[in-house]
Amino acid sequence: MTTPPKAASPVDFATYGPYAPKPKPGASARPGPAFPNRITADGSSGHRAEPGRYHLYVAQSCPFCQRVTITRKLKGLEDVISVSAVDPMRDGRGWAFREGEGHDLDHLNGFSLLSEAYTATDPDHDGHVSVPVLWDKVEKRIASNDFRHLSIDVATAFDEWATNDVDLYPEPLRSEIDDLNEFLYERVHNGPYRCGFAKTQEDYEREVLSLFDALDRLEERLATRRYLFGDRLTDSDVRLFVTLARFDSVYVTHFKANLRRLVDYPNLWAYARDLYSLDAFSSTTDFEQTKRHYFLTHTWINPSGLVPLGPEADWTAPTDRHNL
Repeated sequence: MTTPPKAASPVDFATYGPYAPKPKPGASARPGPAFPNRITADGSSGHRAEPGRYHLYVAQSCPFCQRVTITRKLKGLEDVISVSAVDPMRDGRGWAFREGEGHDLDHLNGFSLLSEAYTATDPDHDGHVSVPVLWDKVEKRIASNDFRHLSIDVATAFDEWATNDVDLYPEPLRSEIDDLNEFLYERVHNGPYRCGFAKTQEDYEREVLSLFDALDRLEERLATRRYLFGDRLTDSDVRLFVTLARFDSVYVTHFKANLRRLVDYPNLWAYARDLYSLDAFSSTTDFEQTKRHYFLTHTWINPSGLVPLGPEADWTAPTDRHNL
């Protein structure tokens, strides 16, 4: 029997302050996962994939979460792994459960704050509370919050119950995918955050130039191939998309990553729209919720609390990338 759901009290920056990860904003390192466990088909990791056993806690604004929810939908695992979303607004208490458009209460465990899942797993936990979280309904604890690898685990460990025959991490390409994923993580995914959290003008300029050098290289790569590895969709495409989906609406202005916009890159912009035309990508993308999260909760970057109305961009405009 589950605990009745209880909503967290409203966001209150005056009482709780803004949420600051550990290390605090400005540090170059992203806090690592508290429970870096892998999920495998055979259970060799200590966490076996099983239908109905796991529940995802996600924030729709979070790119790491969207990687997992895109993968879940591409594989057809909606009935295998359940999911619920936290409020995109976050004060010093961290991620919380409240009713609203695109998010809800925790009907599984009755948590009001996601930190309760962490302390239920480790009573001494006093570190960063991140999403996504994969909760084990049998063990009643967090199985994993390994944001680096969780999308790959969902893509590979649950094949027995997947309703779609999609291989996002094919054996012959795994080494190349791993190398590209590391490049995407260091240079593209973390790039905008390093720009926005830079403490000096020198640091900021170095990070901006590094980010756009990486985007220029990807623009060139996508000139002759539909996806990053040719004509087949892989985990790398999922990873790149979630950054591109946030680029013009958040990163360009909020993090000052503004040498160029996504729409200024002919290949990257068409590539992003090509992916968005797939339901797994578009149905998990919420531009408004994403803007609210970044512009309203990063108070040290945007103290006015104003959320931009734009930019206007037609993500549904057709492309001819299927001809590549």
